[in-house]
Amino acid sequence: MTPEHELSTRAEGLLERMRAAGLTVATAESCTGGLVAAFLTEIAGSSDVFERGFVTYSNEAKAELLGVPAKLIASHGAVSEPVARAMAEGAIRNSPADLSVAVTGIAGPGGGSAGKPVGLVHFGAARRSGAVLHVEKRFGDIGRRQVRLASVAVAFDLLEALAS
Repeated sequence: MTPEHELSTRAEGLLERMRAAGLTVATAESCTGGLVAAFLTEIAGSSDVFERGFVTYSNEAKAELLGVPAKLIASHGAVSEPVARAMAEGAIRNSPADLSVAVTGIAGPGGGSAGKPVGLVHFGAARRSGAVLHVEKRFGDIGRRQVRLASVAVAFDLLEALAS
């Protein structure tokens, strides 16, 4: 089974669980460029669960669309725990969704540094009730596509955790 097929199967199951629980979701994505949203909306009937997606690739988009404070980005960098959390909270604040997941990272091949290497991805996930989760992954320099696909899998893990 290809990684794409596995993620499509997971998306279908996730949507079914969220539908059964009466939950809706919004995504806030940077390095994945809408890939989490794409896998979810690839499934027919996803519109009763998937509410909206924010693709906030630039720092300005993070600030304008999600309300991430520019000062937070300046002090911690876009690829950081505080920014991932703020993105997830911003997706909840700027939508009627019950749950959100946010992804910000360095997919490569360039853009990494000693402190923030290629393959570093921060995830945030929020529930309207106030729970906010964070996960940091260091996938390594495994290739841009692989970092992005691995990030979708982690985003699904977080949504599953929040939905249960």
